[in-house]
Amino acid sequence: MNPLSTRLRHMALGWCSVGLVYGLCGALQGVGTIVPETALDRAIPFSTSGIWLYVSFFVLIPLAYLQADMSRLPWLERAMQMSALVSGAVFMLWPTTLHYPPLADASLPGSVQRMLIAMDSSQNCLPSLHGALTLLSVWALADSRRPMRTALAAAWGLGILYATIQTRRHVALDLSAGVAVGVLCGAAVRLWLARRASTLSIEPVSP
Repeated sequence: MNPLSTRLRHMALGWCSVGLVYGLCGALQGVGTIVPETALDRAIPFSTSGIWLYVSFFVLIPLAYLQADMSRLPWLERAMQMSALVSGAVFMLWPTTLHYPPLADASLPGSVQRMLIAMDSSQNCLPSLHGALTLLSVWALADSRRPMRTALAAAWGLGILYATIQTRRHVALDLSAGVAVGVLCGAAVRLWLARRASTLSIEPVSP
């Protein structure tokens, strides 16, 4: 299998599993508990102008699969799958929603945001998979041998997280929970892969 096909396979198995879990939970869960705003949310005024940075998330993820070192792709795939399963369990056991601000903006950003709202679930809020997958994508792209790329990926990821609150697609509590899920799942998968590689590298002792 050529490298591009391998990358696309990992992306399909990793990212599509997130969409599957997200969609199923949105269809099956009950009424959501409202996640309250914090002082951080109130410090970031609501604006649809951040929608372009918010949707750039859908560029960051494929870029991570296409540009990260090949050796990181199994980790990225499984970390996204684990994040989806953990988040899905929370979505089903404790559905959450937000106080979404009224959207009367007739501009193009406002129209794009209304389209996203129509396509999105209003209850899969905590933990934010937008936050989890952004964190994992930046982590996959980070490389000490490529400091410029690492810095740009980190700045991009932070911008997406900011825009997520600015557009009120999430608030600080559920976004922070999503980032925490990404960190924990990424670390758990990394440890599991390291132990698996160590086990496979041990040659059996001849009797």
